[in-house]
Amino acid sequence: MQNPAQTYAQAVESLNRGDWPRALALAESLLPQADDLAGVHVVAGLAALNLGRLPQGLPRLARAAALEPGRQDYQAHLARALLAARDAEAALAACDRGAAITPGDAASLDSLGTVYTALSRQAQALAVLERAVALVPDHAGYRFNLAATHVSLGHLDAAAVHYDHCLRLKPDFWKAHLALAQLRRVTPDANHVARMQALLANTGASGEGAMSLNLALAKEREDLGESAAAFGHYVAGKAAGKALLPPAVASDEAIFETLMRAFPAPEPLHAGAGNDSHAPIFVFGMPRSGTTLVERILSSHPDVHSAGELPNFGLVLRHLSGAPGPHVLDPQALARPEAIDWARLGAEYLASTRPGTAGKPRFVDKFPHNFLFAPHIARALPNARMVCLRRHPLDTCLGNLRQLFSLRSPFHRYSFDLMDIGRYYLLFDRMMAHWRQVLPGKILEIDYEDLVEHQEASTRRLLDFCGLDWNEACLAFERNTAPVATASAVQVRSPIFRSGLGRWRQYAAELAPLRELLAPVLPAGD
Repeated sequence: MQNPAQTYAQAVESLNRGDWPRALALAESLLPQADDLAGVHVVAGLAALNLGRLPQGLPRLARAAALEPGRQDYQAHLARALLAARDAEAALAACDRGAAITPGDAASLDSLGTVYTALSRQAQALAVLERAVALVPDHAGYRFNLAATHVSLGHLDAAAVHYDHCLRLKPDFWKAHLALAQLRRVTPDANHVARMQALLANTGASGEGAMSLNLALAKEREDLGESAAAFGHYVAGKAAGKALLPPAVASDEAIFETLMRAFPAPEPLHAGAGNDSHAPIFVFGMPRSGTTLVERILSSHPDVHSAGELPNFGLVLRHLSGAPGPHVLDPQALARPEAIDWARLGAEYLASTRPGTAGKPRFVDKFPHNFLFAPHIARALPNARMVCLRRHPLDTCLGNLRQLFSLRSPFHRYSFDLMDIGRYYLLFDRMMAHWRQVLPGKILEIDYEDLVEHQEASTRRLLDFCGLDWNEACLAFERNTAPVATASAVQVRSPIFRSGLGRWRQYAAELAPLRELLAPVLPAGD
């Protein structure tokens, strides 16, 4: 019979080399005789999580943290697992326990920072990330995460310092080049174009490097008025990103069709079937259409909390659908609204937002792709408000081309090719027309252009629809100190500006094929 110490050593070695099944099997074999050894539980828990077995792994990590509560890394592992389980309150408690341990270790502090950030606790994230950098000043990844947190809090000068330091430590930390380029408008005397061009030419950058460098060059050359060159970089960067995408679960067309078939236009909604909370305000629409601007306006109201972009509704919906598999946009899960307990969906969604959303009477969830789930929201939370942002189709599509979204997101696969973006816009436009029939009067559609040109009138209309009293602070949203963790984190620190209106015109020649595709939905004259 093998010595338990040898079995444990083999389990740890298997975990470290990524052999999750063997690590799990070895650790589980030890548990009957080593239930009081935290390390065995950690190996079993982490291996299970890496195999996608959260219900199996979470109790192991909780047991390890209970056995050795002074281990900061164990609290960090548990916090990440609880976050994956959508138990925000318990994840926050684990983070707080971990953060209280001093001096701690840099890797665990960095991990706690990422969980705090996901929980929209940027101030706490900043504190632990600063500790991580103080412990290991020359770690590029820790510097990057600290810089990103400074951006979300509006500390742009501090962010620039840490992004620069990150790149001095590791010039091929590709996403830092893009983050730095997006931080400010560059000038002929202060830019990074030459450095990035040299990296692109001399390093043979491909994959993530080609994606990030091209998109960063596009942003800076656009700032410098070099539109044709910038557009070429946007296209090249997105093409490099598209090559990195994982396989799709289903096509966007199939997902949209499934959802619209599940809620045919004449179908009456079931009054009284959902949770009666008035707290949520859902702000959605195509990405880059102004959702963050509306969220900032609303959260400037003293009664409204900004919850950020929460994917929670779709995740809870998939869980309650009973469909197999982990994918939110699985047609099997989306095709069965009759299987949903609407009151439970509303209640579990609300619970998943706590404790962050409990401090004020109302909160904004601005996950853009919640437009897919508008009928589900109407049934599960019939008293919630839904606001959809609309923007000129060409500006919307250009904005999606200019922005890099997560390669892992199932919601943004369309965004890596200009014509794919145009086809997705048409699907969105058709879906919103369908929801108008299914949900008459339930969704307020606001044009971004109207909000910019007629700020007060549009804001009054918005607040009235949401059942909020007028408050002058909503006209000065740039003074809102709440963190911003979206692509618009820099822009919303300034008052409304008109420079984004009609941006597509500077790329009119390059966008000719897109204009032809979108002709049926373009305003007259465009």
